[in-house]
Amino acid sequence: MDLGLADRVFVLTGASRGLGFATAEALVAEGARVVLSARDAERVESAAARLGGPERAIGVPADLARPETAQRLVDLARDRFGRLDGALVSVGGPPLGTAAQVSDEQWRESFETVFLGSVRLARTVAAALPEGGAIALVLSSSARSPLTGLGISNGLRPGLVGVAKDMSDEFGPRGVRFVGLLPGRILTDRNRELFAASGDPERARAQAEALIPLGRLGDPAEFGRVAAFVLSPAASYLTGLTLPVDGGALRAL
Repeated sequence: MDLGLADRVFVLTGASRGLGFATAEALVAEGARVVLSARDAERVESAAARLGGPERAIGVPADLARPETAQRLVDLARDRFGRLDGALVSVGGPPLGTAAQVSDEQWRESFETVFLGSVRLARTVAAALPEGGAIALVLSSSARSPLTGLGISNGLRPGLVGVAKDMSDEFGPRGVRFVGLLPGRILTDRNRELFAASGDPERARAQAEALIPLGRLGDPAEFGRVAAFVLSPAASYLTGLTLPVDGGALRAL
């Protein structure tokens, strides 16, 4: 199936590695061009080079917590590639700890990046998109079912689901779509960190896999292919929903 992504242009945040980079790989493989952002300049520039360099991908250091970042990324995509067709909004996981254990400062910093930074980018990109544009927010299965020891994620991710639904209503008449993606246990650096925090990474991984009906962790490329489809014209009647990419781990219907 042709996803219709040839020469379309997407902004992807948190895309120097993990799920963001896997999505960029899938988009570029389908003929799209991408603007990658991440806070680490060297890492994001390397990621862009691995995707084919300036003809296919450019990398820019950027922090979603900074108010000017959203418009800067939109302008960069238009200036470099002449158009903008969508975005993948992804940010790193917030600090570990229960909702009661984490500090006010950790809550504040996470709100600025995970929540407000995502909202600001989504609304800025949406305002710039033509009919047929799409925005996918990389959230977490915590948006539907709280995860032990991830209090900030449990608090902020469900709010972003509500924001995406609200924006899907507002921008839907213009033909702009919003989808929330809920990755489960996919073998990224973030999940390696969570396993390591348990004190026994191998045991923690085995326990996680035992709760997944497919019996294994996901590969980032599996997420990337789903995200690329959601952002493509082939998914033109999907909006206002959250889509788990978790091997069946979520038990909610």
